[in-house]
Amino acid sequence: MSTTVIQHVLNRLRDIGVRHVFGVPGDYAFPVNDAIAEHPDIQWIGSCNELNAGYSADGYARVHGVGAVSTTYGVGELSAINAVAGAYTDHLPVFHLVGMPKMPVQAHHSIVHHTLGNGEFDLFLKMSEAVVCASAIMTPQNVASEVERLIAAAFYHRRPVYMAFPADLATMPMVGSAPPIPAPASDPAQLDAAVQAVADMLGRAKSACALPGVLTARSGLADEVQRFLDATGMPFATMMADKGVLNEEQPAYSGMYDGKLMNEGVRRFVEGSDVVVLIGALMHDFNSGAFTAHLDPGRTIDIRHHHVSVDGMTYQSVEMKDLLAALTGTLPRRQWPHIPAEVTRMAPAGGSAGDSITAENLYPRWEDFLRPDDILVAETGTVSMGLAFAKLPSGATFHNQTLWGSIGWATPAAVGAAVAAQDGRRVVLITGEGSHQLTAQEISQFGRYGLRPVVFVLNNHGYLIERLLCKHPDIAYNDLADWRYSDLPKALGCEDWFTARVSTLAELDRAMDAAGKAGTGCYIEVMTDTYTAPPLAGQLHDNIESLYST
Repeated sequence: MSTTVIQHVLNRLRDIGVRHVFGVPGDYAFPVNDAIAEHPDIQWIGSCNELNAGYSADGYARVHGVGAVSTTYGVGELSAINAVAGAYTDHLPVFHLVGMPKMPVQAHHSIVHHTLGNGEFDLFLKMSEAVVCASAIMTPQNVASEVERLIAAAFYHRRPVYMAFPADLATMPMVGSAPPIPAPASDPAQLDAAVQAVADMLGRAKSACALPGVLTARSGLADEVQRFLDATGMPFATMMADKGVLNEEQPAYSGMYDGKLMNEGVRRFVEGSDVVVLIGALMHDFNSGAFTAHLDPGRTIDIRHHHVSVDGMTYQSVEMKDLLAALTGTLPRRQWPHIPAEVTRMAPAGGSAGDSITAENLYPRWEDFLRPDDILVAETGTVSMGLAFAKLPSGATFHNQTLWGSIGWATPAAVGAAVAAQDGRRVVLITGEGSHQLTAQEISQFGRYGLRPVVFVLNNHGYLIERLLCKHPDIAYNDLADWRYSDLPKALGCEDWFTARVSTLAELDRAMDAAGKAGTGCYIEVMTDTYTAPPLAGQLHDNIESLYST
């Protein structure tokens, strides 16, 4: 039998690693939905809504390297567009598959459901163009070449792409063929010049520090960065969005750099280095300590996906992978200055059994709870601001949405991460109850698909980060409906889960001990007072002017 348009696209997505597609069905997308459900190598993962499906594809791509989400035309794709935008800002190759009305309906400008009633059918594609790096409407004639173009674009830019399938064309046989587009290679002359420039700058330096960033993880180059650091002996620190890119259980790790807001010893070490090597790190507001980080451009080497800047000169057509390999083989190992490893850990977890739960005794306990190879998903807000300063055990990774910062992201993203990590790695989701209320229904997917995460919901009676940033902390819009969060798993189909609601350290310690031993999913509601916040959140409150004025 001939391969249809949608079958060919799914086969190519399978070839690049997609094994699951998250989505919500819809009539215009039935040909796409059917093909996914019937594909022998790809599993359909149903989500509670399209936004959550997009968030799950985001989480899946963070762990697996590539993700996919399927929605219907108009109402479905616009519901998902916020999640696609988040994947765009976080440099995640997510394929958005959209089912469209049939071509005769479009040609006749028919007034049909899921449209604006104006007979125009390209409006939603245009809306999506701002949050994807490439898009196409798939036809039998163009699918062979267009799918290769979109795959190449997604991996070149590490961004989402948009694929639309008219319902009648999706099931037609494809016409023609096209080879995969090879990954770009560096220009040899530019690469040689860049290597020499980096070697010259480091050769003059007496101290240096690397800041490996999230772009290295998105490109699958963490091992190459580690080899570069091992070969040169260079220490490294990480910023908030970049935490967990490299193993923190090594002598080279210097801690979290967050400008003037936190870890003064780390700030002095990084900013005082003769050379700072940025490797795929981006200096946005929350990565730079509310713009309090000060890196001298004249002492900074900035390595990006496809270029590098050294001492005011930018070398184009230099691929990060090629540059790291060349530097690893060229630069000598040196005894660069380091800072003591003890500054990278939180203070020991303290408190007595009957004490209430505070930030000072909670976050160190979460740090101690983590195991090697854990996948930690931390929600936007005070949770991620506290956990960013926990030292991760070997192989553990940290995921948050630092730049886009869409509350509610973490719960469905953890679903996607858990689907991607069915290899024994444990997913730990830690979210605030305000964010959780936006997407809590996705807890049901953990039970539905037999996934066993550990979920902590921090209940501090409202939007704490908003209270800390706004003019009137107790204003009505920061309040929330009072849910019994620990009752949700059973109501959402997670019948055999361990659940608990804790408000003292004794209760918390017992629950965490039980969660560490459980063979099921776990859900722990952690009760604190309204203004229990980690230090960084308080620092942001004190530095609002720099956060919003730069």
